[in-house]
Amino acid sequence: MSRKKTIVYLLEYPLDLPGGAQMSTESLCRSLKNSDYEPVVICPSLLGKSPRDYPFRVVTYRMGENRLLNFIMRAMAFRKLILEIKPDIVHIQMPESLVTYGFSGIRSKSRGGPALIFTDRGMYYGYRAHTMFLMKQTLKKARLLLTTTETNRRLWLEGSNVRDVRKVFNTISDSFSVYDEEKRKSLKDARRGRLSLGFAGRICEEKNWPFAVRLVRMIHEAGVDFEVRLVLSVFEKGDDEKVKEIVEGITSVVGSQSLVFGQDYTQEMMQEYYYGVDVFIMTSRFESFGKAAVEAMSRKCAVIATDVGGLSEVIGRSENLYTEDRAQKAVDYIKRAAADSEFLASEQEYFYGRYRDSFSGDRCRAVHVRIYDEVSGGKG
Repeated sequence: MSRKKTIVYLLEYPLDLPGGAQMSTESLCRSLKNSDYEPVVICPSLLGKSPRDYPFRVVTYRMGENRLLNFIMRAMAFRKLILEIKPDIVHIQMPESLVTYGFSGIRSKSRGGPALIFTDRGMYYGYRAHTMFLMKQTLKKARLLLTTTETNRRLWLEGSNVRDVRKVFNTISDSFSVYDEEKRKSLKDARRGRLSLGFAGRICEEKNWPFAVRLVRMIHEAGVDFEVRLVLSVFEKGDDEKVKEIVEGITSVVGSQSLVFGQDYTQEMMQEYYYGVDVFIMTSRFESFGKAAVEAMSRKCAVIATDVGGLSEVIGRSENLYTEDRAQKAVDYIKRAAADSEFLASEQEYFYGRYRDSFSGDRCRAVHVRIYDEVSGGKG
């Protein structure tokens, strides 16, 4: 029996710290359980979990007390652990880990080192000049560059010398893998068919929460009867005050009885939350991908979103995209969804089908396994 090939995933943050790259890495590692590959995650010391809590190998390293010391210790740890593990592939999804790998002295595959794959989860134009310079230097060693949108793939082809750039849609947590129609039906019955609008995300400028409050007011003034289900996540000092402003702003429009609010939900809690949402609304100024939209799709929500970043590719059609200066398009969509149950049901079926066809965990795993087979020279 041939040996399993080893894939090392490098992170600059603990695997159990909430974040898109960590979640994506964990989901991918879990999905490889019965494959020809053995995943190993190298990351800083975990915050609350133990490496034994994961069904795959997790190796941790110590972090320093400042950014420079962190970088040096990370580079030393990457080199030491990669030379010990001797992986066939190194897969990186964080830009700082990519830069650190470049300074670790690990050879390229052509010189006897592992095959390097980098997934850019952001956008090409979102990096500072010195960071992009260092990323491009490290990417000279790379076998393949992956992006989560076609837009970003084109940007890399136009702005760099990297030629093998491929789009692989992002996926979401395993918590969303199984859909339960009865949960959606029972929640809809409990509110007697009243329209439920969902908003969710972290507190940051990119999410444009003041616009979300204005949009709720516009929908209310259009005569729509609805409730709002809102989930916010805080990360920085002062975020709680911003949460208070958002909650008070929406409450002043719909009343406290028509606002269901939650904060800092886990992935398990989020997958339950979306069952109670008819239409999920994104008001972002920027989204490199739009993971929340995919989560909503997996629970059969209809979705409308601002036409920014990678959201147009995630949503898949212009009818469900709008802009802040043309917010009336979103209002008109909500009015129709409230008045026409068949229209709403067809929209929900469209997005659930889109999730299954393009973003499911099984599809993501299959695409990555094909890529790993290619760059490592075939199955183990």
